[in-house]
Amino acid sequence: MKQFSPTSQRRRVGARLLPLALLIVVPLAFLSKGCTSTLPNRNPVGESFPIVSGESLEKEKLEIPSAFAGEPAILLVGYLQGTQFDIDRWIMGLLQADVSARIVEIPTLPGLATSLASGWIDDGMRSGIPKEDWGAVVTLYGDSASPVAKLTGTESGRRARVIVLDPSGEIVWFDDEGYSATKAMAVAELVAGM
Repeated sequence: MKQFSPTSQRRRVGARLLPLALLIVVPLAFLSKGCTSTLPNRNPVGESFPIVSGESLEKEKLEIPSAFAGEPAILLVGYLQGTQFDIDRWIMGLLQADVSARIVEIPTLPGLATSLASGWIDDGMRSGIPKEDWGAVVTLYGDSASPVAKLTGTESGRRARVIVLDPSGEIVWFDDEGYSATKAMAVAELVAGM
């Protein structure tokens, strides 16, 4: 009977684990570095919001902006997980200002790697967001995320992009400089006049 040395056994185990390790490490490398380059920020006021498709955390498919047709909507677009702090401040401020518009959080994740991990990412968001708010979070991945990233730019990615749409889907107000109570009140006044 042939005996195997511990060294040869380690090589065999290593040879079997290498493909598995590559399957895990390569996608994680893409996710950590991102697959898209930074786009210069721009102010899209006066433009129509691009037609894109997303899915709420309730797993409802929505086409934006037609899902909000006939009513004003406030879209809080975030490109990085770190944007959540700014988005949360905007939501609190807009609710305190008694804004009479639909407020929707739009996590926007361009790139192939995020599309491949969409189920995992959505599950992570569901675990951190109360179930009653899942309908107000619509995630855009890959090809649906790219037009939005081009619309607003992705520099200073930790700041939310706040987009106010009129009932026809035209962008009538935009901010990417961070929350302030004065701006929340301005949005409330603008929406009240629509």
